[in-house]
Amino acid sequence: MTPDEIALVRGELEAFAAEVFEPFARKDQRRWGQVYLRGLLTDGRRKSIEPMAARLG
Repeated sequence: MTPDEIALVRGELEAFAAEVFEPFARKDQRRWGQVYLRGLLTDGRRKSIEPMAARLG
């Protein structure tokens, strides 16, 4: 997905991520879980943390 496509479904994605990452004890863990999820959905061949972080800024 492109960043524009992700922006179109941001509300649904945040609701899904909130449900999935709710068991995480700390707020920062839940936030990074959402970032990781967006990274998995973005275009790009490599889905490991370093390339995803570079794409997401």
